[in-house]
Formats: sequence, structure tokens, C-alpha cells
Amino acid sequence: MLSVTPFVGVSSVRAADEQRVEEPSLTRYGAVEQRSSAYLCTGYAACAEAGYSHFGYRTAGSQMYWRMYAGHNCTNYVAYRMVRSGLPNERPWTGGGNATEWGAKKAGITDAVPTVGSVAWWRANAPGTGSSGHVAYVEEVVSSTVIVVSEDSWGGDFHWRTIRKADGRWPSGFIHFNDLAVANVEPPAVEGTPRVGSPLVATAGTWKPAGSYAFQWLVDGAAISGATAARYVPTPAQRGKRLTVQVTASKKGYAAASARTPAPDEVRVGEQTSTAAPVVSGVAEVDEALTVTAGGWSPEAGSTTVQWYADGAAIAGATGSQLRLGQAQIDARITAAVVARTPGYAPKKAVSEATAPVIAGTIAITQPFALTGLERFGRALTVAPGVFEPSDATVTYTWLRDGEPIAGATGPSYELRGGDVGSHISVRVDLSRASYRSTSQLVRGDSPVMTKPVLHVKPASTPRRAVVIVRVAAPGVARPNGTVTVSIGARKVTAEVVAGKARVVLDGLTPGWKKVRVRYSGGGAALAAAGSEKLFVKK
Repeated sequence: MLSVTPFVGVSSVRAADEQRVEEPSLTRYGAVEQRSSAYLCTGYAACAEAGYSHFGYRTAGSQMYWRMYAGHNCTNYVAYRMVRSGLPNERPWTGGGNATEWGAKKAGITDAVPTVGSVAWWRANAPGTGSSGHVAYVEEVVSSTVIVVSEDSWGGDFHWRTIRKADGRWPSGFIHFNDLAVANVEPPAVEGTPRVGSPLVATAGTWKPAGSYAFQWLVDGAAISGATAARYVPTPAQRGKRLTVQVTASKKGYAAASARTPAPDEVRVGEQTSTAAPVVSGVAEVDEALTVTAGGWSPEAGSTTVQWYADGAAIAGATGSQLRLGQAQIDARITAAVVARTPGYAPKKAVSEATAPVIAGTIAITQPFALTGLERFGRALTVAPGVFEPSDATVTYTWLRDGEPIAGATGPSYELRGGDVGSHISVRVDLSRASYRSTSQLVRGDSPVMTKPVLHVKPASTPRRAVVIVRVAAPGVARPNGTVTVSIGARKVTAEVVAGKARVVLDGLTPGWKKVRVRYSGGGAALAAAGSEKLFVKK
């Protein structure tokens, strides 16, 4: 509000008196402001007790700053805050120091934007002020239309208050002498090793007050287009250069500030990563070709080279994606090593899994094995040798009953047993030899194993009648079935065989010795059979 300006030929007391006349009275000024403002505290002691600082002005206010009148005075208080913020104790313009002069004299740094540390300025006769205007110190910017200020008043008292634009007492402007900016307390940092393809993560550091942060990555001091996230992955073109991050901190009402990370090491070559091992496909056999894939790489490989190995030893000249196997590789396990090369990355090798040992080929049967013998209970079946190449292959036999191995039956011959009756007997011939793929032949019989039954005929006679009991015994068949036909002379009767037994009655026979003929039809695995017996028919 008031300042000290020398006047030629006028005493300092008179000059002070004249300037006081231009200042509105405390009663008038205070009454207006109290109707339109939200006071947070009044008086040095009360404000301090409420947690609102006077920043030492209670003591320092006895001195003049920027040649403003000491004591309770809006201009001296704000000038004190400017000097306290680091400005020299010299009025930064020439001419009068009344509050209304401030914005007019410093129009170049005055605008309508409130910031923390700026000077809220009211020109003369603005709503809520008198003919000398008013200044206050902006402590907080709540929004573009709400601010908190601290201030002193000529002939009045010190206080803090909230000012709302909607109340009609909004400042005429804001003077930006030395606005407060967010301050970097701890510098930004980068986590990770600067390496091509390896992510780096920037941390903002510590700022006072805390705010929001924007990132900009730089290479050798030049901004990288689009690199404005906290995370960044160095590119091959940046190998050997230095990466830094500039962090710009912002907070409402404060001037933004920036800080950079310390200069890091140069960006090193990247580490190519194998994401999928090379895969060898094909048959590991002489004269066959094996093929290897390039595998998977991160980042994608710029180029790849191949080297084939036999039992770990490099195969001379085998550097393509295919390998034709020869005699030299018999019994060896084959692998392929793929080396990926990508600009900015160190070469990386990945090795496939080994193949099975390379074989010379498959044993070939040029004349099949055969089965000799009759499929009858008690008989033997024998394998007739075949012809195969190579001829020194080892031959083994496995006899099968209905496709299942028969315990202990591993020779070239096999005697048919009771358990074989009704089943199909076959033999699997296996041929094996070192360095060759084994082969097998299944030799099948022509029919199931059959058994020859034995008939037990027991005739009995009553007058002119014969009763014949026939029992059928078939090895390997527990309860034979079928039919029997019994003949005595011209008389003939057929009956069912149930569980190996049949009863036949023949009537109307003439007395005397008779020949009883029996024929069994066969059934299941039992063959047909015949038998006879003598009988004396009674009168």
C-alpha cells in the first residue's frame, strides 16, 4: 500500500503524512474485506497458533524493504517476502511504491494466472480496496478461481485468508517476481543396465512439494522423439551412446522444474535371447536328410548361421539348414547349432536336442518266414526260415495265442497244448542288428487249433431194444457238444451231445449179435469222430 519515496523540499514526516492520506483507512478496508473473504487467522500470534506462519515478519517488519514503510503495511510485507525469496532489497522499478503502482510498473511480468509465490495485486479503487490499491502474497493456488494469501494492512493487522473469484474481490492481476517452483531434493535415477534391447525404468526422484512428473529420454543430450514414458528400451542405433532422462515436475500453482539423471555408462551391446531351441526333424538314417529350424529369438534375429555336429564334433562343410547323412555318421547322435546375429546385439548360439544314433538302414526281409505243421492238439508248429539282409541279423521268436505272448514260447518250434485248442496260434519273428533299424514279421497259422475226440460207446439191451450211451472226450475241450448218430443195421437214430454225453434208444431190433456204429459230428474245436461196439439184442 505505502512506500517511502523521497520528496525534494518536503520533510520526511510531511511526506509520510501525505502518503498516509492516500491510503484507505484500516476500518474501511478491513470492513470491506471481511464481508467478502474467508479469514483463516488474524494477528501474528493467533496465526502462528493456528499453524499459519508469518515467516519472521513479526520481527523483521520493523525494517523497510524496497523502501516501503515498515510495520503493518501490505507493500512492506510483500517486499519482505520477495527479498526473503532471494531478490535484492532494492525496489525493482523507479517511481512510487504504493500498491497500485506495482502491477502498472511491472506490467511485463503481470498476468491473470495465480501461482504460489506470486504477488496478488489490486489496482486503486478495485473492489475491496482504496485509492492506493493492495498487494498480498499467494500462498496456495486451490484452483484458477480460488487462492489463499497472507497479507498485512496499513494500520491494521496480519492475516491469512481465502479469496474466491465468485465473491467479486478477485485481484486485478498477479505479478511474477520470483514464483516458487517445485524443487528437486533427490535426483531422478535409472534402474537397469544400459544395454540394447534391455528395458530401463526411470524414477522421478524426490521433489518438494510432490507433484506430477513428465519424462523425456535423451541420447547424448538430444531428446528422443516419442520417448516420454518412464520405461525405455535402448535401440541398436544407440549402442555406444549415453542415455539420460529429464524429469519435469509440475504442481498446481508452482512453476515447473526439471532435473536430469547423472550421466550413465555407454549403452552396451544387447543380449539376444533364445525363446525356442532349434528343432531337428527327419529320419536319422544313412541317405536321409535332416532339417533344422532357426529357433525363436528375441528380438527377431537379423540373420542366422548353422553348424551340424556328430557326437559333438563339427561336420566339415555342414553349414546349411539341411544335412544329408552318410556312412561316416553311423551310430553318431546329430545336433545342430544355430547362431543368431542382430545389429546392436552380441551373437548368440542355441543348440538342438540330439537325434537318436544314426542307423545304416532297416533290416529287409527278402523272403518271408513261414509256418509249417498242422494246427492240432499235441502236434508241433515250426517256423521255416526266411531270407533277410543283412544276413547276420539276430533272429528271435515270440509265439502268440490269440495275439498274446505265450510264456516261455521263444523257440523256432512250438508244441500245441490243451490251452491252445480253439485259439489261433501265430509267431512274431524279430530281426535286430547293431546300427540297423529292427524289423518284424508276424507269421499266422491257417486255422484255429483243433483236437481229435475219443468216443466211449456203452450199449445195453432189453428185448428187441438197444440203449446206447456215448461219451465224447476231447483234449482241450471241457464239455464237447454236437450230435451223434447211432446205427444198428438199418436202424439209425441221431441225438444231441450235451456236455460230452448223449443217450440213444433204438427199438424194433431183431434178436442176436449186432454191430453198433457211432458217428460224432464234431463241434467247436473238436473234430468229427467215429466208433463202434458189439451188442447182443435179447428176444
